Amino acid sequence: MRLLHVGAAVLLPALLSACLPAPQAFDPARLPAPADLGAKNFPMEWWYVSGYLPESGLAFHWAQFKVNYRGIPYHAGHVAVTDLRTGQLNFYENEVQQARFGFPPLRVEQGEWRLRQEGEVYTLRAGPLNLTLTPRKGPVVHPPGYSGTPEVGRLYYQSITRMDVAGTVLVSGAGARTATGQAWLDHQWGDQQPGAQARWDWFGLHLSDGSDLMLYRVRNAAGQVVQVAASRVDAAGVAREVPGVTMTPGRTWRSPSRRDYVLTWQVTAPDLALTLEPLRDEQELLSRNTSVAYWEGPVRGTGTLAGQPVTAEGMGELVGGLLTRAEGGRFVPSGR
Repeated sequence: MRLLHVGAAVLLPALLSACLPAPQAFDPARLPAPADLGAKNFPMEWWYVSGYLPESGLAFHWAQFKVNYRGIPYHAGHVAVTDLRTGQLNFYENEVQQARFGFPPLRVEQGEWRLRQEGEVYTLRAGPLNLTLTPRKGPVVHPPGYSGTPEVGRLYYQSITRMDVAGTVLVSGAGARTATGQAWLDHQWGDQQPGAQARWDWFGLHLSDGSDLMLYRVRNAAGQVVQVAASRVDAAGVAREVPGVTMTPGRTWRSPSRRDYVLTWQVTAPDLALTLEPLRDEQELLSRNTSVAYWEGPVRGTGTLAGQPVTAEGMGELVGGLLTRAEGGRFVPSGR
């Protein structure tokens, strides 16, 4: 998940002794190399692994945030696991401020939670997750190389869009369950402050023809759409922009926190028509360590691609905004 707004109230006094160099400025003319997944020195950065595993009856995501707030470091991590057989959703947050990052090989660690590259595979040990991730495609940079706009901030955007999952997931009340299926890894960094400055509707989808589809609709603080972007990674691992894409909202669900999330979508492009629906509505997460509310859960889709029938499976993420102080939010804008 890709969500964090850090205000002065978030930062612990103890961190003042661990200052970082001033963060770099975003330059859209200098795009990253696809395979360079290592940590950068920017105001905002995260790594994210998500997976809808229908054979295992599970959906999960893990996110690790690395923030440089005016030279002061802040780290936050979380994991969500949905047991699709019972409907139980469990959410775990990590606020340990001991973090380490390395590349190559990739190493992302916060306390006991860690993503590590070991040869051609990645291991993810975080809370209930004990997974091995084997890429089936190489890393890509999504055209045009970043999400967002100068108005709301921009984030460089890399992915490994298809990874085989093996290992186990601890399911509350049921013990360790074998995990089998496919996952998606994202790495983003830049000058955007998600949750307040920008919100979005995102999908990472595995298509039945062997390609993968990324959809991104970015909104400003007033709710106006400022960017709609999509890229398709073909079966050979080549990422190309999907021109002329539209994302038309459908059914809206009001969560227990009284936030509205659009859960059904019509996606169109000159050679694409896709209807997306959630497996279940109740997937809202209120993250205290990032002060953001969002919907994160598994989705399925049907439609056509280049005139041929296609199905889609994957995860969606919809940003609902900042938490209020009563909800445990650490940064509350005026009027909330």
